[in-house]
Amino acid sequence: MHENKDLIDQFHRDGYLFFENAITSEQLASLNSELSKWVEESKKHKEPFGRIMDGRPRFDLEPKTHSPETPAVRRITSPAEISDICLDVVKDNNALDLVSEIFGPNITHLGNKINLKLPGAGTEVKFHQDFPFEPHSNEDIMTVLYFLDDVTLDNGPLEVVPGTHNGPLHSHWQNGIFTGAVDDKVMESNKNKAIKCTGKAGSACLMHSKLLHGSAPNLSAHSRSLFIVTYKAEDAVALSPNHLPSELVGMVVRGKETGTVRCTSYSIELPEYPKEVSFFGQQSKSKNMAM
Repeated sequence: MHENKDLIDQFHRDGYLFFENAITSEQLASLNSELSKWVEESKKHKEPFGRIMDGRPRFDLEPKTHSPETPAVRRITSPAEISDICLDVVKDNNALDLVSEIFGPNITHLGNKINLKLPGAGTEVKFHQDFPFEPHSNEDIMTVLYFLDDVTLDNGPLEVVPGTHNGPLHSHWQNGIFTGAVDDKVMESNKNKAIKCTGKAGSACLMHSKLLHGSAPNLSAHSRSLFIVTYKAEDAVALSPNHLPSELVGMVVRGKETGTVRCTSYSIELPEYPKEVSFFGQQSKSKNMAM
């Protein structure tokens, strides 16, 4: 248990952890097989397709670069709703054991998605915090990013700013528009402190929902795909509508349901419920704002 204590202390200090062998080799192979089928299916489509609970498309495509020759799926929302393989990983994996030690013992599932950066897709994620998208009664929310590919310095790795989970909650509204990104001044003052999270497929990055993070485009010839699962303490209760509604929200994955609410004190602007397929569409608004 001493090794885990060190990891837990590191998480509370830095707001993130790199964790090897977060899923088994069998889970990794099964997830990638499923993903390959979805990418192949996307070649038949010119626009985002499929449907999640609120009617928005499940499969989001990069509008400028997607084609049958160069498929550019950039987001699959709630794949665990349509895949037993994804659902099984959500319910049980090696990283989840550590999540339950950090925020447990009672842990529920908040959401899941696959983010892809296929070669040449050009997808960039601007710096942001997850918590302003999903405010809860307390901040014990964890995003676990499982590497489905080897993540290198060249294929658009996650970039995190250590310790920012202990700092302020930044506004993601700019000039009255919910852009899903922090102000440029916040980004510029933090970007030189960012650490790139690289590692082998099957590893994971565990990240506090208040941690400032982003990622650059994939400039390599190799894909960078992440299966992203968000877990929360069972007594963290949502304060705004879930922006990725799913029948699986609130599913208990460790411990039990207590029916209690734990509150911490903070102030934050409520998010805008997205009209876009994914938050990539929201973040593109910041490029088009009048200065």
